[in-house]
Amino acid sequence: MVYKMRFVQSYDKRDEAAFLALEKRFIELEEKTENLKKGRRYVSVMGREAVNTMIWEAEYDSMEEAVRALKAIQENPEHDALLEKQVCFMRDSYVELYQQIG
Repeated sequence: MVYKMRFVQSYDKRDEAAFLALEKRFIELEEKTENLKKGRRYVSVMGREAVNTMIWEAEYDSMEEAVRALKAIQENPEHDALLEKQVCFMRDSYVELYQQIG
């Protein structure tokens, strides 16, 4: 069964450049850290989400794999340090998990 995890983060539009610069550092961290999933990132252009919204998403083969991925993020001190720098730019943040049905 396939699961899709999404981190949805809205940020202050005035701080977009700083927020996205830090996001590039998260990409570098994913690339060099074997147990961190390399997700895809999107910035809203039009739709339900405001244009100051960034979405990170990745697919997992099982719920257990998704939970392990969250645990790997929580236990990574470099991820924590980057998040601590980025959180001051966030207005809202939440996690979604979807199960594929077909």
